[in-house]
Amino acid sequence: MQAYTVEQVAEMLSVGRDKVYFLLRTGQLKSIKIGKLRRITDRHLAEFVSSLEAMDEA
Repeated sequence: MQAYTVEQVAEMLSVGRDKVYFLLRTGQLKSIKIGKLRRITDRHLAEFVSSLEAMDEA
């Protein structure tokens, strides 16, 4: 399992850091906390992308 920083996820999704924090705050993107560090796992990313695809197909 991989765990990414907010900055890494923003780069992967081609969005800004603020957008990733918005997605986390609204619960659209899940994450884990390790101490004070926020990390997004590859599973969280896959679930997020799947939810976008499901919305697109509806």
